[in-house]
Amino acid sequence: MLIKVFGAAVQGIDATLITIEVNSSKGCMFYLVGLPDSAVKESHQRIISALQVNGYRMPTSNIVINMAPADIRKEGSAYDLPLAIGMLAASEVIKSDRLNRYLLMGELSLDGSLQPIKGALPIAIKARELGFEGMIVPYSNAREAAVVNNLKVYGVNNLKEVIEYFNGKQELIPTEVNTREEFYNRQSDFDLDFAEVKGQENVKRALEVAAAGSHNILLIGAPGSGKSMLAKRLPSILPPLSLGESLETTKIHSVAGYIGKDGGLISRRPFRDPHHTISTTAMTGGGAFPQPGEISLAHNGILFLDELPEYQRNVLEVLRQPLEDRKITVARVKYSVEYPANFMLVASMNPCPCGYYNHPAKACVCSPGQVQKYLNRISGPLLDRIDLQIEVTPLPFEKMADTRPGESSATIRERVIRARKMQEARYADIPGIYSNAQMNSKLLALYARPGEKGLALLKNAMKRLNLSARAYDRILKVARTIADLEGSEPIQPPHLAEAIGYRNLDREDWAG
Repeated sequence: MLIKVFGAAVQGIDATLITIEVNSSKGCMFYLVGLPDSAVKESHQRIISALQVNGYRMPTSNIVINMAPADIRKEGSAYDLPLAIGMLAASEVIKSDRLNRYLLMGELSLDGSLQPIKGALPIAIKARELGFEGMIVPYSNAREAAVVNNLKVYGVNNLKEVIEYFNGKQELIPTEVNTREEFYNRQSDFDLDFAEVKGQENVKRALEVAAAGSHNILLIGAPGSGKSMLAKRLPSILPPLSLGESLETTKIHSVAGYIGKDGGLISRRPFRDPHHTISTTAMTGGGAFPQPGEISLAHNGILFLDELPEYQRNVLEVLRQPLEDRKITVARVKYSVEYPANFMLVASMNPCPCGYYNHPAKACVCSPGQVQKYLNRISGPLLDRIDLQIEVTPLPFEKMADTRPGESSATIRERVIRARKMQEARYADIPGIYSNAQMNSKLLALYARPGEKGLALLKNAMKRLNLSARAYDRILKVARTIADLEGSEPIQPPHLAEAIGYRNLDREDWAG
């Protein structure tokens, strides 16, 4: 008897339908074809044990299973459930009249219980797109998949529940999630707030500008000056995610297996802070079993690189292309996948090896050559892609002892949201452009052209600081954002002066 059961394979952040064809005939052999990897082949032993523990016998007929399309490699243990159900249906142990209405995925334990899988959300999206009535997944993945509307998602704990459901002996209750209510209720729930920050008004202003225009920012300062503390509060002033952005972000984290059993849509922008020992593959994604890297996990959020010069040179250089294109294509001999990578780069670093160059109280023991060598660990092209370079100075005691709260994140966020709305209206008819940081040369000429006084100011700064053409563009983008924060359509000289002041590393006297 020939039976078809449906599963899915995840490629990149999207799913592809996998049709599992099971043919049962006279004999006693077992064949599994369709380009399965070792984990899929080992499912045979897991299925035998799961059936025996739950009181069922493994069919003794000749079984041939084909996983189509056969040119896509099937990886992982998530095919255990559809393979088991397909074999039982082909051997007429369970009824097959409803199998074509459901998409099944799940990893079996030896006792028949179901373990969570990766990529439940993109699989659910594909199931709805293809018109399936429902989807059966492990209970741990039910809430994750249930954020997709117009699709019945059944979370099950073990294989026996699925068998009895198809035989009509047990009913399954679909998991329901009020996606919009949960999403909007958690958007403003932050543990950290800028009201807790003492002083550092210039740095907070720079972070506000960075958030308003989605600009990359580098914080330079001595140890203990508050670089990491300030960076970790940046998500609290970013505009809230839209439902579309949230869905795309959740898909990426689903594929990586970072959505817990209580997780629905991600409601806050991601904040990823990988250690400086990270490898190139972990940063960009890929590997033997392709997975999104840190730059994709930070999509629609922040990638924070603490102690920037300590990262391997090749790890930093690989960021250059994603920072421009907002995506990363991982190409290998056997596969090529594309992951989105639209993130804000926030980095911090010490000014020198000892950490006290330009410190107001402590003397630096590094020579000018050592300072320059330390800064040279970050290439010029990468620095050019960082719009704001801010020096963070240690607070005096009077500021630290001040008990008055600073301006709250909610207040700053309101100004950021107003500036972002101006940008959304400005770029409404331009696909792929949502913020000032994404402007190209053509858009700069349209929307960031300063007046004569502004051009004269910019010309002097370019000559004195010996800035590159890319740095020129960055200054105009930041000036456009500063003007938006003030609600001004034309860019005024004070806006340009502030933007130029955010290029600290370009000053002639920086490294002696």
